Amino acid sequence: MSELDAGAISASLGEPALRRLERLEAFAEIGSTNSYLMHGEPPATGRFRVALTDNQTAGRGRHGRTWRSPPGTGICLSVAYTFAAQPRNLPALTLAAGLGLIDALERLGISGIALKWPNDLVAGDGKLGGILTESHTLGGSAILVVSGVGLNVKLPDDFDLGAGAERAQPVCDLASLSSDPPSANAIAAGLVDGLCGVFVDYETNGFAAYVGRWRERDWLRGRELRVDTRQRLLSGVAAGVADDGALLVKVDDGAVHRVTSGTVTVADAHGTKP
Repeated sequence: MSELDAGAISASLGEPALRRLERLEAFAEIGSTNSYLMHGEPPATGRFRVALTDNQTAGRGRHGRTWRSPPGTGICLSVAYTFAAQPRNLPALTLAAGLGLIDALERLGISGIALKWPNDLVAGDGKLGGILTESHTLGGSAILVVSGVGLNVKLPDDFDLGAGAERAQPVCDLASLSSDPPSANAIAAGLVDGLCGVFVDYETNGFAAYVGRWRERDWLRGRELRVDTRQRLLSGVAAGVADDGALLVKVDDGAVHRVTSGTVTVADAHGTKP
C-alpha cells in the first residue's frame, strides 16, 4: 500500500504552487508518471498537473535507459506545465530543475546534495536521483513540458541496478543523509513546490537566473571524465558549465569543448581513468 496521499500532499503545498495546481494524482502503481502526463490532457496555460507514485513499473531515463524504483523505496514524481510560448534555452530547464529540487530538500533539512550534469542529484559519490524533461508543442505557440524526478528514499541493502539501468554509478538514498528523514508526503510536497517554482521563474528569466548557483553545485567540475555524444568520444577534465548550460570539457591540448548532449562517465574514487 502506498504511503503517498494526494490530499495530504496538496494540503502541504505552498500558496504559489497551490494557486496554479490543476490536478494532483497519487498512484499505488503506474508504468511511468512522465508518460501518463505527456499523453494526457495538458493543463491550461500557466497551470500544473502532477502525477506521483512510490511504485513505478516502467520508469524511463535519458537515451532510452530504464529507471528502477522497487515498490516503497523511492518517490517518482512528474510535473506538467503549459508554457504560453517556448521559453529561452529550454534544454537547460533540467539543470534549473535540479537546483529547485535541492532547495526543496534543504528546506526539509536534507543537505549535502550536488548536481551532476545534466540531470543527476548526487550526494557524496552516489546517485540520489535523476530528472527527465520532455516536451511537445500544443496549439499555437503553447508548449507542454513535463519534468519527472526519481528520488531514492530508502533502498534495500541488496538493491540490484539491473542490466541497462540508468544508474551507472553507486547509488545512495535519503535515509543515508538524515537520521530522521521527513515523511514521504512531506518530501513529495516539497519536490512539487520546488519544480513549480522553477517552471514559473524560468518562463520569465530562463537559465541566466540559475547559472551562477549551478556552478556552485557542480559535482563534475575538476573531475576526469569521458563523454559519449554519439558522434564522438571526448576525454578530458570537466571545466564547469557555459552560460547556456552546456558542459565544458578541457582536453589534453588545453582546448575547451562544449557538450550539449551526451553520456558522462567519471573516473572512479581510486583515480582509474574512465
